[in-house]
Amino acid sequence: MRGELELDEEATEALVARLHPGARLTGLGYGDVLDNANPPDKEAWAAVYDGVAIVCTSRVAQDRPSDIDPTIVKAMPGRTTHVAAMHSVVDWFAFATWSPTGELVRSLSVSPDDGVIENVGDPLPFEGPYWAGEHPVVDDDEDDEYPLPFHPLELAEDALGHLFGFCFEGIAPPGAPDIEDLTLLGFRIG
Repeated sequence: MRGELELDEEATEALVARLHPGARLTGLGYGDVLDNANPPDKEAWAAVYDGVAIVCTSRVAQDRPSDIDPTIVKAMPGRTTHVAAMHSVVDWFAFATWSPTGELVRSLSVSPDDGVIENVGDPLPFEGPYWAGEHPVVDDDEDDEYPLPFHPLELAEDALGHLFGFCFEGIAPPGAPDIEDLTLLGFRIG
């Protein structure tokens, strides 16, 4: 996601309608990724730009991303689909990638309490340093060793940068848009 992005409002509404077949959509106006990345259950915030679509919905916050509703994967046929979800209170992170044909390529879900919840497919290149122990969690106040070789939310930010071209915290990829500048349209799903 680099360069000037122009929101296609008609395509955005059509995408949200495909994700919620038969549901009544009520427009909520404009927002951005920073404020709407984690919407309530009956809302979706989305944007279709040239070559990329963003959808923020609670429907992808699954412990096992491979169980995500197939409607989500099929909503943009012929395109690679990435999903990511995280919860900072429990240090949980999950992501998955499907090929343009809808085949699951990679799914990972990790948290310190549950360890590796799901690990399907080969790790993507950006994961390598994390699994190799190059990003250890060091906490001088803790006697116990951290149960994973990395902090899930640190991997999450790296994954967002590699998969989506932006991140919430940390070092953004070169040329990454500011998430406050990524305009979304909001919809109440009824």
